[in-house]
Amino acid sequence: MVESARPGARGESAMAIKNILYIMCDQLRFDHLGCSGHPFLKTPNIDRLAARGVRFDHAYVQSGICGPSRMSAYTGRYVSSHGATHNRVPLSVGEVTLGWHLREAGRRLMLAGKTHVLPDARGMKRLALDGQNELAVLLREGWFELIDRHDGHHAETDSAYADWLRDKGYASKDPWTDYVIAVTDEKGETRNGWKMRNARLPARVREEHSETAYTTDRALEFIEAQGDAPWVLHLSYVKPHWPYIAPAPYHAMFTPEQCLPVKRHAVERGNHAHPVLREFMQEEVAQSFQQDDCIATVRPAYQGLIAQLDHHLGRVWDALEKLGRFDDTLIIFTSDHGDYLGDHWLGEKELFHDCIQRVPFILYDPSPAADATRGRVDTRFVEAIDALPTMLEALALDPAEHLLEGRSLLALTRNQETPWRDAVFSELDWTFRGARRRLGLPTGQHHAWMVRTARWKYIHWTDGLRPMLFDLAEDPDEFHDLGADPALEGVREELRERLLAWFTALKRRTTLTWAEAEFRTDRHKSAGVFYGEW
Repeated sequence: MVESARPGARGESAMAIKNILYIMCDQLRFDHLGCSGHPFLKTPNIDRLAARGVRFDHAYVQSGICGPSRMSAYTGRYVSSHGATHNRVPLSVGEVTLGWHLREAGRRLMLAGKTHVLPDARGMKRLALDGQNELAVLLREGWFELIDRHDGHHAETDSAYADWLRDKGYASKDPWTDYVIAVTDEKGETRNGWKMRNARLPARVREEHSETAYTTDRALEFIEAQGDAPWVLHLSYVKPHWPYIAPAPYHAMFTPEQCLPVKRHAVERGNHAHPVLREFMQEEVAQSFQQDDCIATVRPAYQGLIAQLDHHLGRVWDALEKLGRFDDTLIIFTSDHGDYLGDHWLGEKELFHDCIQRVPFILYDPSPAADATRGRVDTRFVEAIDALPTMLEALALDPAEHLLEGRSLLALTRNQETPWRDAVFSELDWTFRGARRRLGLPTGQHHAWMVRTARWKYIHWTDGLRPMLFDLAEDPDEFHDLGADPALEGVREELRERLLAWFTALKRRTTLTWAEAEFRTDRHKSAGVFYGEW
């Protein structure tokens, strides 16, 4: 039990929640925070938020790659329900997102940073919404209204950030490529930031002009301009996602010896390994991260990018404190997935190891009802799709139970007894990876689904591929795949049934509310239809 004198605790005269600050980092691992136990990476400002709220230590995304993970977060629905299965797959124009839920209540959803939303061009053309009217613009952006959007993955010659950089003196058609992710070596020569060997060098852009600083500036300008008017803001950072180029002094803040040890085992490699895992190890990024020099170069820079994020979040907290907004603002801090960084002989993300699927998740609930849980570490399973129903409940909006597949977390922050889930689910569409071609599989439907319980992690693959199974009690690092162990067929069968039960419970009837479905039940006679009478 936490005393009410803890930071963030308030009296009974507190105002109702009227603002939401939904913070998402990109590719931030669950184990790379001070409050989660990293021995060298200090994150005092993120830790400050954890002290004010609840840190959910077993939070899982619904896909280990940016696009589908974020679309699940923005819709409150599993990937199999919303259908945007990969970065290259647009979210259907018919899917309902947080922005529309808010708009129905007369609220707006503002964005500073990244979303990974792709417009459903075919769907919009079919509805004759491919013009430039306000509705078309909102649909293209997933119902986000833009303070500024910056996805930070490729050259930007025509963007607000590019223009801003040029105004700051970075004379270039493409200042992101030439300054933000470029470096200068010891000989004074400019080097490409896409090359991970250059992550040991500082970015050519000044720290105060970097992506993290810029996005924070835009968010603070928005918050300060609102006064006492209510707002909902998605502050979505592009870091610590690659390119792993940090500005000075963050590029040199850590040594390789101050990074977590790499988790990989010889048993994971070889012809006996699962075919998909084996082929993912052949991807170029995995081959690079199998080199010790790559790990020793990238991991310190990755940690530096996180330290920089933490610094700028401190600016956000200070502004909220000054404005009195901690009294009426619910805050969610999380990530869209993790990063292998060489673990399991892999780089990047996508597969189902905990370093990818498990993410930080901190919830600050300003309600006095949450005072008893401030500073708590809650080990119950949380999913990324829980964020949206949490926000709707906090603002006393329609819970949209016919659509949403996540659960509000306010019962947990407010110490209310409630039955809770004992498993989490995630999925992957790996059609777009070269691994699929190397296995001789044609373009089509190539998917995998994960169910993770307290003890077991089970992964079902299509294409006739065998399942994967990990005993997390005996093998918490997930080195030993038991998917072909005949002694565990009973366990696999039980988890297959668990996966099937989850799959059959997905919410496919989305165009009627439950109340409307109830009203339309057994009403044929009132509609003048009298079939079946004798």
